[in-house]
Amino acid sequence: MNEEQRLHNSQVNEVKKTEKDYSQYFQSVYVAPSLKDAKQRGKEEIAYHKDFTIHPEFLGMGQGRKFFIRTFGCQMNEHDTEVMAGIFLQLGYTPTQNVQEANVILLNTCAIRENAENKVFGELGHYKKIKRDNPDVLIGVCGCMSQEESVVNKILKTYNQVDMIFGTHNIHRLPHILNEAYLSKEMVIEVWSKEGDVIESLPKVRRGEIKAWVNIMYGCDKFCTYCIVPYTRGKERSRRPEDIIQEIRQLAAQGYKEVTLLGQNVNAYGKDFDDLTYRLGDLMNDLRQIDMPRIRFTTSHPRDFDDHLIEVLSKRGNLVEHIHLPVQSGSSSMLKLMARKYNREQYMELVRKIKAAIPEVALTTDIIVGFPNETDEQFEETMSLYKEVGFEHAYTYIYSPREGTPAAKMEDNVPMAVKKHRLQRLNNLVNELSAKAMHAYDGEIVEVLVEGESKKNSAVLAGYTRTSKLVNFVGTPDIIGKLVLVKITNTKTWSLEGELIEVLSGQEVGVL
Repeated sequence: MNEEQRLHNSQVNEVKKTEKDYSQYFQSVYVAPSLKDAKQRGKEEIAYHKDFTIHPEFLGMGQGRKFFIRTFGCQMNEHDTEVMAGIFLQLGYTPTQNVQEANVILLNTCAIRENAENKVFGELGHYKKIKRDNPDVLIGVCGCMSQEESVVNKILKTYNQVDMIFGTHNIHRLPHILNEAYLSKEMVIEVWSKEGDVIESLPKVRRGEIKAWVNIMYGCDKFCTYCIVPYTRGKERSRRPEDIIQEIRQLAAQGYKEVTLLGQNVNAYGKDFDDLTYRLGDLMNDLRQIDMPRIRFTTSHPRDFDDHLIEVLSKRGNLVEHIHLPVQSGSSSMLKLMARKYNREQYMELVRKIKAAIPEVALTTDIIVGFPNETDEQFEETMSLYKEVGFEHAYTYIYSPREGTPAAKMEDNVPMAVKKHRLQRLNNLVNELSAKAMHAYDGEIVEVLVEGESKKNSAVLAGYTRTSKLVNFVGTPDIIGKLVLVKITNTKTWSLEGELIEVLSGQEVGVL
């Protein structure tokens, strides 16, 4: 251990002993989220590393050891877990689903809402006994929560069973962090306030062999007033198109049937390139040429959803007819307060363009109720927009303030009883329109990607349509992982039931 590491660990020890030193400690090693600083971040901070390798000294570190990762949050977090699992395997660890037998336990966390953070702290509380019974086990907290000063502060103060804290930009540093944790008796903290680099060739242990996630960019520059993501995930930075295309070609060669392109704001893809003009529409157009049956993306920001992308999506083929387009509110004044950078009219014009180009499109969305100062009239505007668009599904949330965001400084002046009532009304509408959308499939023949057997009945298989509708039907296990045609015989609010008509060959995919 070098002198710098000794000094770092000594500082951590002092922090854990004396509560009054917390603020001074963070001033020296941790930079809290800052709206002003984040908006001034520049391009020169980002490096692009073509090939990730593990240093030979770390190989074999995990021999005879097992790892366990619990993941909270979005698809990006799930994909980060796949990468960490890949690194663990290269280090010689083996995975386990039993936290009691793990030698390393990681919580990959989400900071988007208070409820997600509370779940993590509750889980950490359960791990106190594990640490007490087995002092050699390493317990780590990573992901978005680790990028928040208040969270790290709370862990230092209350959860001394934690051995490691590292952020969203530091995943590729996992071998170094583990090594330091083994050598040190103090908590290892590695959270960068600098922007994360783009690291290629990271190992992955993908969940399943049918569908895959592929990151195309990281971070977000939109700075919606309620959202912590620009601070926890950093600025927008795109992967090079040739690396993305190569990865998806490899997945196609391995037999995967569906890829979801990931990014906090996928529509901003390529805006940070200095040397070429290449945006999401260009990438999707190139991916149309790959023999991958289905390609979708998430999450979109309406502000960056341009006409060229709509034109490319209208060509269909392996580009599915499902678009997740978060609106958050139907009130222009609320959208302005949220800093969404579009108004109701602009959103509806975008919806009109999409529907004109792709008549069969299924639109889904995200909505927040009870944002500061939201009136009954403004909530009614959200209800009317939902009906006017005809969304087929929505993720709905009660507003909860995130420390470090501008909205957290606003008075949270909508009573909780009112928030809950609005959420219930909205969810009733969501259910109503979902059932209506499902009913339209009655008697139709749809393409289904078969994902597995029903947990209750092995004779019943389940899969999803191109528009992301769950379909259950009787079939045999040999067609799992294949695309089939199913005739819908019964519709429910959130799922469809049908009978198998035909197993498709590759040439027939995407014709419906």
